[in-house]
Amino acid sequence: MTEVSSDAKTDIADGSDRSGLEDTGDSKPTPNVTAPNVDGDDVDTTAIMNALRGVIDPELGDNVVDLGMVKRLERSADRAIHITIALTTAGCPLRAQLMRDAKARVASLPDIDVVKIHFGEMTADERSNVMARARWKARDNALETDIPPTCRILAISSGKGGVGKSTVTANLAVLLAGRGYTVGVLDADVGGFSMPQLLGIDSDIEGQRAGAGKAVMKPVTRQIGDGALRIVSMGSIAGTNETEAIMWRGLMLNRAVQHFLEDVQWGELDYLLIDMPPGTSDIQMGLARMLPRTDVLIVTTPAKAAQQVAARAADMARKGYLRVAGVIENMGPSTNPDGTITAVFGSGGGQRLAESIGVPLLASIPLDTAVAAAGDAGTPVAIEHPDSTASMAYRDLAELIVTDVAPPIEIAECSLRGTLIRAGADLDRARARAEARLNEPNRTGFISAADTDVVPIIESVEESTHE
Repeated sequence: MTEVSSDAKTDIADGSDRSGLEDTGDSKPTPNVTAPNVDGDDVDTTAIMNALRGVIDPELGDNVVDLGMVKRLERSADRAIHITIALTTAGCPLRAQLMRDAKARVASLPDIDVVKIHFGEMTADERSNVMARARWKARDNALETDIPPTCRILAISSGKGGVGKSTVTANLAVLLAGRGYTVGVLDADVGGFSMPQLLGIDSDIEGQRAGAGKAVMKPVTRQIGDGALRIVSMGSIAGTNETEAIMWRGLMLNRAVQHFLEDVQWGELDYLLIDMPPGTSDIQMGLARMLPRTDVLIVTTPAKAAQQVAARAADMARKGYLRVAGVIENMGPSTNPDGTITAVFGSGGGQRLAESIGVPLLASIPLDTAVAAAGDAGTPVAIEHPDSTASMAYRDLAELIVTDVAPPIEIAECSLRGTLIRAGADLDRARARAEARLNEPNRTGFISAADTDVVPIIESVEESTHE
């Protein structure tokens, strides 16, 4: 458990020049980012900084480490880890979101039980440097995927096959969409794809030419209530035979998933659920590299054998510095009409796994014959049989996801400022130029309307982050 931290403003000592970007002579400049101050001999700086690389500032479209926002790491006498993060403005509405994400990431590391986040405010030079970094990345080092930085990414993983991981993914996807969210579903189990069948998809992915002639794929879309699913699966590519084996080596499988991330026109997404292949192999290692902000949900059955193998999947995720958000027990004990309980695969395995890896048990989905029947019909049980015991457990899980585990990121208040920054606007420099010109009439002796309009626009953008 992480302790609720003090979010009082922490003073930040600035002992370095971060006024711009260093020129290394290469085609791309290198951001001038200073390492944080570290206090304590037993602070694993590398592990903590790698974990924090999964914390994205959606406004700036980059992680807090590469943006130079992490200023101090400290281990206090009570063994708590203190992290100081500098914000571009003290009143940014993303403050709570960054705190939640940073604490969750770092608390998932071994030997760390309590994490406290402190916030400071950047100096003008620091803010200028961070904005330069954001502009540099947007121009010369853009993300290779179309997945927006505000999208929550959840990898549904398991140690072994046959535990119902894909069924969990399908039901969670339709329930999130039913709440009005746009949910991407990536079937990363290339050789064992099942999403088209479970979600009732019989159409193929479409291809089209995007900018500069690049070929992109458009996901198969299915409306669910006020929300939508956008599905990408090997099974939805024209020419794929449902019963024909895909005999690819690990490198090819990983490359296929990379194509699904890089070459798919996902559009705006609230959530992306990735149905992972079972085990610990190339695709799992590739995901940690390609999408370091992914949260991992581990699926297991109550059986001891499945529990032990699932623990390895959690260990691999953490070695890739991915956050393990919790455990989902599937095919758990079910209650009969007469009140008796049947535990076909045993009981308590999910709770034991959660305790052994130090994460919460998010749900125990009871074994229910309606689940298999709904999957065969191409309509997840959460829709086909909403009153079944499994459906009720899935609804509780979806509620926990959106309220606690991975709540949607709301950045309406910061979107204008972020848009201007990524478009190349330097707000501090623009303000200085505008104010200077207000004091220096132009050659005709008049101030142009464009000059007088700049300052109010900049002020409105800055004030919007404090509301």
